[in-house]
This record gives sequence, C-alpha cells and structure tokens, in this order.
Amino acid sequence: MNLADLTWLDVENLSRDIPVVVPVAALEQHGQHMPLFTDSLLLGEVVRRVSAAMKDHVLFTPLMWLGNSHHHMDFPGTLSASPRVYLDLLNDLTENLIAHGFRRIVFLNGHGGNSTPGKQAVFEVRQRHRSRHDLLLLFATYWDSAKPNEGRSDFVQSQMGHACEWETSMILKLAPHLVKDISKLETVPFGFAFEPAYRGWTTKDRTVPGYIGSPQAATAEKGEHLFQAFSNGVCQFLDQVIAWDGKSWEMP
Repeated sequence: MNLADLTWLDVENLSRDIPVVVPVAALEQHGQHMPLFTDSLLLGEVVRRVSAAMKDHVLFTPLMWLGNSHHHMDFPGTLSASPRVYLDLLNDLTENLIAHGFRRIVFLNGHGGNSTPGKQAVFEVRQRHRSRHDLLLLFATYWDSAKPNEGRSDFVQSQMGHACEWETSMILKLAPHLVKDISKLETVPFGFAFEPAYRGWTTKDRTVPGYIGSPQAATAEKGEHLFQAFSNGVCQFLDQVIAWDGKSWEMP
C-alpha cells in the first residue's frame, strides 16, 4: 500500500500499528559503467516486489532519492545531503509519522552512506520519546536481509560492494540498456588497510574508477536471483515487525 495513493481520510482510517516503511537511497556515481540513479532504481524494485507481496499489511512512503553521498562528491553528477542535513531530514520524517500516530516506523535503506546517519537518526528520535514504550523505530538495509551467494559457486563476491557484481547484475536484470561494457573491467578490492580502526575516507581513497568489487562477473540471471533473495528477506523482516508485541526489545 502506497501513501502517495491515499487521501488523508484513507490515512486517518488506518491502524496505527501498521508498519510504515520509508525507502531511502541516493543519486551518486556508480563507476564508469552504471547510472547515477543505481541505488534508487534497485531499492525501488525491491520495494515494488515487497509491496506486491505484503499488500495492505505495510504502508510505503515515496522513495527518498537524496542520500548522504558526500564521499562521492569527487565524481561529477553526485547529488548529496550533508550528514547533518540528512540527519535532520530523517529526524523530521520520523517525527511527522509519530505526529500522525504511527508506532512502527522502518527506514529501508539502499545506500551504504546512509547507514551511519540513519542509525543515529532513529537513536535520536527514541531519546526524545523515551517515555514511549510502544514505539518501534528501525533502520534496515535491504542487502542485509539475505545471503544470496550461499549455495552458489558462480558468485565472485560474498558481500555487497559498490557498482559491483551484485549491483551491476541487478541493473542488468532491471534496465540492461543503462549498463555500459563491463567486459574489460578489473576487480577493485574491498579492503580497509587500517582495520580494526575506522578511517575517515572519500571514495577516491578506495577506488579510482568509482566501483568496488567485480562488476565484470555480473549477469542478469544473478540479478534476478539477488532481487528474489533480498525481496524475500525484506518480507520476512517486515513480518517480524508486524508480529512485534508492542513492548519487548526482541522481535519474533
């Protein structure tokens, strides 16, 4: 069920225990072979599949395409909200939904750079509403919902990268005309040399061409498998949100 399709009277008549999902993604560079809108396209397809499966049991807001992408600003075309602006944006979206009476609010993320401010945003809102024990405020990233490479020997990567085998495969499935030639691309390693410390970084610290991983291994068949795995995983997660008892820390 899509918020944008409803009237305010429709919304007024909804149960306030229905999970409200706010999809958040980005518009940023994705290497020399992928469109700037990759994260938003991919999350949009996951949301489309999940929405069709969940029907009227979950309310989806429109996808928020502006993300926290300042680390990609060395690459032309990237549009970004700075971390503090992005924090305020997510805070206000959450407060809007709470003001309308909703109690189960889920940010469904499709861009790695949104994770740190997103987690901070739901933490801040919870502190402001610390006397409320009926609020469930969650920030989840769709590719954490499944391990699609398990049981398959044809995947090169074991995790999501950036404009990588996984993302490129999904765009090849969704919009192959938007993917340029990947046959001559080489693998860009994932690693962080300063682990276990966390280093402040920009994307160009990690990659010159703008991708991380092995996009040359991508196929549309892998893309469909990834979409199915992630969409099923998100559905299972939202079933847990629906089944939450309204008070405990753990979900079923």
